[in-house]
Amino acid sequence: MTLTRRALLASTAIPVAGPALAQSNPMPNVPSPGSAQAPGFYRYKVGDVEVTAINDGFAYRPLEGFVSNANLSDVQQAMREAFLPADRLPIAFTTLVLRQNGRVVLIDTGNGDMGAPTSGTWMANFRAAGFDPAQVNAVVISHFHGDHINGLRLKAGTAVFPKAEIMVPAQEWDFWMDEGRMSRAPEGAKGAFQNVHRVFDPIAKDVTRYEAGKELVPGLVTVSTPGHTPGHMSFALSSGSGKLIVMSDVTNHPALFVRNPDWSAVFDMDADQARQTRRRMLDMAASERAQVAFYHAPFPATGHIAKEGNGYRLVPVQWSAAIL
Repeated sequence: MTLTRRALLASTAIPVAGPALAQSNPMPNVPSPGSAQAPGFYRYKVGDVEVTAINDGFAYRPLEGFVSNANLSDVQQAMREAFLPADRLPIAFTTLVLRQNGRVVLIDTGNGDMGAPTSGTWMANFRAAGFDPAQVNAVVISHFHGDHINGLRLKAGTAVFPKAEIMVPAQEWDFWMDEGRMSRAPEGAKGAFQNVHRVFDPIAKDVTRYEAGKELVPGLVTVSTPGHTPGHMSFALSSGSGKLIVMSDVTNHPALFVRNPDWSAVFDMDADQARQTRRRMLDMAASERAQVAFYHAPFPATGHIAKEGNGYRLVPVQWSAAIL
């Protein structure tokens, strides 16, 4: 993987909640009466596994420069076609909770209390869905950007899931925990490395590192999807006849990067590799007609992928009052 200085700096914008996003926000975030939606969780089944999507709010990102290899006018047109604002992109955050045979497993943890002021709803939504941090058996991390790991440890240092086994991609660990690489990083990128150390140093000896193709818990297999970060992982969840492809950050907002898979998000640390990975995963989802889950798609961030011209489109699931 070839990492340019620009890519490394850009990749830190969400992990450390850079200037466009940054403001501390306590967790849980309790909005004033009448200013918020109902609790943001949505349940569905994959075979015998109950999946609960937990929303962690959103953050605005200026649209200019967000797609590094496309004209701003083309990106604005894609936004208008999706009935989205043409000046800024609302990036949503959605984690997953898997419950099977009494075990509770998380895939990623949200922003904790270090995200944008419009984020930080994760814990309130998690509790509203009937869960408690003390009952979490395992936390599976897809990659080390802050919006995926900061929910593990609050700004004050408090561990949020004290009884959970923490599982992380081995290649991510090797990259971000490398002291020499951190010392050589551009000044603006050091914060991302420091944040990883903040989260993981207190538990380093207990963290489980996993490789691609590993079944972490029954039915959940890791899929190597590098490019967004060096060791980025997606997941294939299978149970009975059900299958869910958890894309993690293979794409950012589907209105841009599912419809235009050859576009590069500013956060992709190796843009060429990320584009190859994106097409591979979207092709697989479309050909297998598998259900997919995205981290940054509009809530509940799940649906199917259909081939359309040179790109694809996300077909959202039909909302159901029953857990199907």
